[in-house]
Amino acid sequence: MLQDWAHLLTLQNLMNLLDILIVWYIIYRLIMLVRGTKAVQLVKGIGIIIVIRLASGYLQLHTLAYLVDQILAWSVIGVIVIFQPEIRRGLEQLGRAPIFGGASFSEKEQSEQFVEQLDKSIQYMSKRRIGALISIQQKTGLEDYIETGITIDAETTGELLINIFIPNTPLHDGAVIIRDGRIAVAAAYLPLSDSNMIPKNLGTRHRAAVGISEVTDAITIVVSEETGGVTITKNSQFMVDLSREDYLKYLRAQLVPAADGKEPWYRSFLDRLWKWGSKQ
Repeated sequence: MLQDWAHLLTLQNLMNLLDILIVWYIIYRLIMLVRGTKAVQLVKGIGIIIVIRLASGYLQLHTLAYLVDQILAWSVIGVIVIFQPEIRRGLEQLGRAPIFGGASFSEKEQSEQFVEQLDKSIQYMSKRRIGALISIQQKTGLEDYIETGITIDAETTGELLINIFIPNTPLHDGAVIIRDGRIAVAAAYLPLSDSNMIPKNLGTRHRAAVGISEVTDAITIVVSEETGGVTITKNSQFMVDLSREDYLKYLRAQLVPAADGKEPWYRSFLDRLWKWGSKQ
């Protein structure tokens, strides 16, 4: 009898631990989703409202507590409206995620093609010393910087990237921001870094690339207008004058998901179901 109770208690403890881990993971994903966006300020505002509610309850400020309760009661609808872009992006990411982990052949192939298009544009601009600044969004949102650019919303191709950065064209001055494999905007403004570690011979594009790497986890590619050298920054680190072999190796490691070499049985079925639904 005692062994049965001990077994039940152990099982219950494991389930409680699993419950806590799931909740913390959800909170972590939500935090990563709103990082780098204006939603961070809204989250802080909600936190302040909750603190006021707790304090008003502790101090017996009934009128203030009632008003805050009304705000919180209607806040669910407000949050859905305000966070609509983040919610949509999160659902899109969830829909693209593989069900049992790993990457499908189609995802790996698309990522390889994406890197090839980047390489095509980098090689063209590097040989002709055409300055370029390309920032690729990772987990941290770049919405604040996307809002400063001119909307493109087009498939990423080497030809389009080259055309954007041709000198003396309307979009060449500024950064291209790529989100979810598509060119979101061009001529966007990125924050400039004040770091003393940046060599004096590097210009504004390089300072912008380091600046965005200090506040987000974006991968940013710079092609120098003076030398044609290729620089990549991420997480406050920058790699200067990379060879083609080096930057391709880095981009593939960062952008191409690992596949186990065998497509899951459910993947082809889901792909066919999706294509059938799209035709209806």
